[in-house]
Amino acid sequence: MKAPRVSDTDAASLRRFPQDIVRIRAANPSPMTYGGTNTYILGRQDLVIIDPGPDLASHHDAILQEVDGRRVTRILVTHSHRDHSALARRLAESLAAPVLAFGHSDTGRSAIMNELRPQLNAEGGEGVDRAFQLDETLMDGDDMDLEGDPIRAIHTPGHMGNHMCFDWRGTLFSGDHVMGWASSLISPPDGDLNDFLTACHKLLTVPSETYLPGHGAPITEPHDRVKELIAHRETRTDAILRLLETTRATPRQLAEKIYSDIPSALLPAAERNVLAHLIALYEQGRVGTNGPVNAQGIFSLSGVGKLL
Repeated sequence: MKAPRVSDTDAASLRRFPQDIVRIRAANPSPMTYGGTNTYILGRQDLVIIDPGPDLASHHDAILQEVDGRRVTRILVTHSHRDHSALARRLAESLAAPVLAFGHSDTGRSAIMNELRPQLNAEGGEGVDRAFQLDETLMDGDDMDLEGDPIRAIHTPGHMGNHMCFDWRGTLFSGDHVMGWASSLISPPDGDLNDFLTACHKLLTVPSETYLPGHGAPITEPHDRVKELIAHRETRTDAILRLLETTRATPRQLAEKIYSDIPSALLPAAERNVLAHLIALYEQGRVGTNGPVNAQGIFSLSGVGKLL
C-alpha cells in the first residue's frame, strides 16, 4: 500500500463531482478498501448507478436519499467482489432497476486460471460475491445512453475476470483496476497478471481525462497512473526473477523479502500478488516449480515447465 496520490481527506461521505456525478462512500473502511467503497450516481433526471457497494443498510439508505424519487435506468457493477456488488440485488428491488455486468463471478477467468484453479485451492482475496445475480449481460464496447451521451463498457480483466470500466463524457469509472492510493490486488485464480497488463495497455487507448476509482480520490492524470502501474508490475517481476537467480522459494518467502516494509496484516495479500507474478512467469515458460503451481509450490528458474 502507499500514500494517496490525490488528496482524499474530505470528511463527508458524499462529495459532488463535475458533469452531473455524485459520489457516495460506503462506511466500510479497511486496509483493502481504503476509506470505503465509492458508489457513483450519474445524471440529472434519469440516473445510472455504478457500483452499489457492500450490503449495508446505511449505504442503501444514503443512495435512496440521493436518488430522491428519480428514475434509475441501470445499476452497473464493475466486478463482483462483495464490497462492490453485494448491495446490487436489494438496491435493484428498491429502485426497480436492472443490474448489468460482464457476467457472473466466474465469467472472464483466463484459461490458465481455470486450469490451475483446483490446485490453487483459494479464491481471490477480497471476497468473491458468489451470490451475485445480474439481469443483463454487458459485452466489451457496449454503449448505453445517458442524457444524450454514451456510457461505454470496457472489459478490463486482471483484478477479476468479470471486471469492467465505464467511460462517460471523458470520465472513466475504473473500479479496482486503477486506483491512486494503491496498486490493484491480483489474487489467483480470480485475478490474472497477464490479463491485467493487457487491460492496462487497452486503457491507454481510451482518451479519458479523469478516472473515478472504486476506492479513494479522483485520478487527474490517468494515463500517467496507468503507466506507473505497468512499470510497478515490471519492477515486481524483475525483483522476483533476481531473487530466484540465487534461491528456490515459495510465494510467501518471496513476499517477505520483497514486501519487507508493509504491515504483517497485508502480507497475505502481498503473497497472492507474488503468486500472480509467478503464474504469469510460469505461463511464459520463465519459471518452474517442484510440483503443483500453488501457494505452497517452490519456484525456481530451473526445471522450467509450461502448463498450456
